[in-house]
Amino acid sequence: MEAVSRGGQLWYRNATTPHGSWTVQTLLLEAAPIPSHALAALLAIALGALQLVRPKGGTAHRALGWLWVGLMAYVAGSSLWISEIQLWGRYSPIHLLSVWTLGSLVFAVAMVRLGNINAHRRTMQSLFFLALVVTGLFTLMPGRVMHTIIVGS
Repeated sequence: MEAVSRGGQLWYRNATTPHGSWTVQTLLLEAAPIPSHALAALLAIALGALQLVRPKGGTAHRALGWLWVGLMAYVAGSSLWISEIQLWGRYSPIHLLSVWTLGSLVFAVAMVRLGNINAHRRTMQSLFFLALVVTGLFTLMPGRVMHTIIVGS
């Protein structure tokens, strides 16, 4: 493990792994709310994938669904305080997706309560793929923290 100063912070790199990649400690040393945002997003990806393949409509589906909605609300809400890319003041197009995500969560819950299961399903699947999978791929762009953790410097 070697310590490297970057941006006034001490970062740790595991020199024994291929490419001297950064450890997860790199993520944990980021400014708030980036670490909790990323961890919540990773949990939401895992839980969302599980929800997609599990039977629908039972108690477990509802309980896991509410947990997923909470994670997604946190991920979308916390993203409003992350401003690495600043195109409009401190905001960027990703912040529009965050607002869409919050609104879509409310819509999806309202649809299932009204019995419109198809609208609920379509909205939840869209949220999973657009707000988690697609945006997750953007976090792997060079220069981003997740790229550094997964791919290396």
